[in-house]
Amino acid sequence: MKLPAQLRVRKARLNISPPGVLALLYAVLIAAGALLLKLPVSVTSPISWSDALFTSASAVTVTGLAVVDTGTAFTSFGQAIILVLIQLGGLGLMTFAVLLLSMLGLSVGVPHRTFLREDLNQTSVNEVIKLVWTISKVVFICEGIGTLLLAIVFVPEYGWRQGLWSALFHAVSAFNNAGFSLYADSLTQWATHPLINIVIPMLFIIGGIGYSVLADLSHVRGWKRLTLHSKLMLAGSGALIAFSVPMFAALEWSNPGTLGQFASTSDKLVVSWFQAVTTRTAGFNSVDIGALHDSTSLMFISLMLIGGGSTSTAGGIKVTTFVVLLLATIAFFKHRDTLHAFGRSLGVGEVMKVLALTVITLLLVMLGMFTVSISHDGHFLDLAFEVASALGTVGLSRGATSELDEVGRAVIIFLMFVGRVGPLTLGFFLTAKAVSRLHYPAAKVHIG
Repeated sequence: MKLPAQLRVRKARLNISPPGVLALLYAVLIAAGALLLKLPVSVTSPISWSDALFTSASAVTVTGLAVVDTGTAFTSFGQAIILVLIQLGGLGLMTFAVLLLSMLGLSVGVPHRTFLREDLNQTSVNEVIKLVWTISKVVFICEGIGTLLLAIVFVPEYGWRQGLWSALFHAVSAFNNAGFSLYADSLTQWATHPLINIVIPMLFIIGGIGYSVLADLSHVRGWKRLTLHSKLMLAGSGALIAFSVPMFAALEWSNPGTLGQFASTSDKLVVSWFQAVTTRTAGFNSVDIGALHDSTSLMFISLMLIGGGSTSTAGGIKVTTFVVLLLATIAFFKHRDTLHAFGRSLGVGEVMKVLALTVITLLLVMLGMFTVSISHDGHFLDLAFEVASALGTVGLSRGATSELDEVGRAVIIFLMFVGRVGPLTLGFFLTAKAVSRLHYPAAKVHIG
């Protein structure tokens, strides 16, 4: 029996999964951004379509890799377009859509809440709207305070108009972990400035810790009442910071291209703090990344792939994923079937999800490095660094971005897109439960 046309259309619509719709929305936003950035009013001199598309993709995916200098290649209008793309990409398209509907007094239906649930990596549809308002308040309060504080630095140096614009741009870029800067050397000229080294890190740490953790902290008083996710995220982030800052200082202390140029111990420690914490996702730099030792670059690659928190503006496999991997390893050597942390346990299902995400990420890194290296004979470490930075949506570079050909740019754009949208799609399949009716006899394989 043939279905009526209306039912066939409705059925076709239902076949599009929420992650598919979100990925399509992000792709449309990137294309629209490229069109706007290509307009004569957006640029100081004509740029290619490849430059416009790469910049738009980098902004929407809150990565920060740049093939042209943001501060000189784009006019104030073009920079404003990039800022809007960063905000939309970081906060999330569906968050903005639902927030707008709520402000207009319109109801948000179940399909829209489902899309939003996937965008925010949540399991409950009912709590999504409440989370959206929490996110919006945190975003605009943090960006507003950040702008006012950064204005203290930029206004005396550039005047009210340019100083306020620079403060706003860097506050939004920092909170969304985008790493875009209006200056060719990023923030290296303020490498030891106390306010820059406090405000910028605080913005991207809050933005990258995860909205669900922030919501938990705002409603719960006391460590014991926090959810397991919040505890793992906070403990994991603290441990990574405690590891990366002294390690960066130790590796780069005498390097004349990085910490060696600073005379005092306090300046070296301040720069180590900034550069170590920004590496996991924010993408700002206060020293020349191309001058890093190879050992430091390898550490940075690891940190970039770990990233920040779930339901945040950060990329990577996420801190909680990395922590669960460590817990699974410990459980294996202790011959346990479950993972234990903070008086709670995680089952095999959680470990399988983490393994799936990690394996897919590693495969994408290997495939990206292989593809880029085919058409580029440059330093392999520089290309590997670029790939990890793109997939982790970080934005740090050792100088390979400007040397990419069209194939290399296409690969990096794809990795940035997957790094931002991929976890949403993967999460959808990992949370979709399918009960198998067919069971096979158990068997063993030799491992190791």
